[in-house]
Amino acid sequence: MTGTGLIGRVRDAGAGVGPVGRQSPGWQVVAEQECRDLWWSGRGPGLVFAFSVVLSVMTYLAGTGQVLNFLEQREAVNLTLQVAVAVGVLVTLVVSADAISGERERGTLESLLLTPVSRRAIVVGKLAAALSLWLATFVVSVPYLWVLGRGVSLVGAALLLGLLVGTLLAVALALLGLLISAVGSSNKVSLAVSLFVLLALFAPTQLPGGTPKGWFGDLLVRLNPVDASLHYLAAVLVTGHTWTRDLSLLLSPLVTAVLAGGVLVAAGHRIVRLHGGVSGE
Repeated sequence: MTGTGLIGRVRDAGAGVGPVGRQSPGWQVVAEQECRDLWWSGRGPGLVFAFSVVLSVMTYLAGTGQVLNFLEQREAVNLTLQVAVAVGVLVTLVVSADAISGERERGTLESLLLTPVSRRAIVVGKLAAALSLWLATFVVSVPYLWVLGRGVSLVGAALLLGLLVGTLLAVALALLGLLISAVGSSNKVSLAVSLFVLLALFAPTQLPGGTPKGWFGDLLVRLNPVDASLHYLAAVLVTGHTWTRDLSLLLSPLVTAVLAGGVLVAAGHRIVRLHGGVSGE
């Protein structure tokens, strides 16, 4: 290689030099190094451990409620799956919100921007690394869902449904986090805005009286990508709707992903900068 660490590997990728003499895509090199930083630094394992603790508590409560006939088996599986998806995408958003603004403050973004890799490749690589955390949390949730759903033909459908819907939501929130991180004036601002977004998205799902009824309540659900995704899971797993009946509920996470991803792709060269904010040039 012509350099050391991430910068050297990215320069080699831009020059068409891979680990075995083959051309390596720049985004792949960025993703590999970002994954190493995420998992070897202890951040990834720490977040997954915290996730497993939360899921253990929720599984215990759901299992206890099931034994006491407070929850049916479908409701117990749905509750645990919703928690797994919600917390999994939460940590994904937090990690992606630190991806660009954090590197900017640590003084490593300048060298990365000077490499032959495009801004878009940097964004894609960081997105892939953030999604690795979502996939890890989903794998951790598998045994919990199996324990709650054993004995009924529900676990397979719940796992597949959770993987598909959760991945869509994770991509949407990870792209949103990267966008916030790119335009944030500082890492503290990026994390604060991301936490505010999380609060705004998750608060409606925790209202004591539930979502308001009627067309206005339905509109609020559909505009909120998190709430809409969780309602879709409940409609299939608890109510017994077919997978295609309520697909319109997944429009908001899809639109969020398209809009945030579109801005990053179209204006990546302007917003992935050494200083926060969008260039006026």
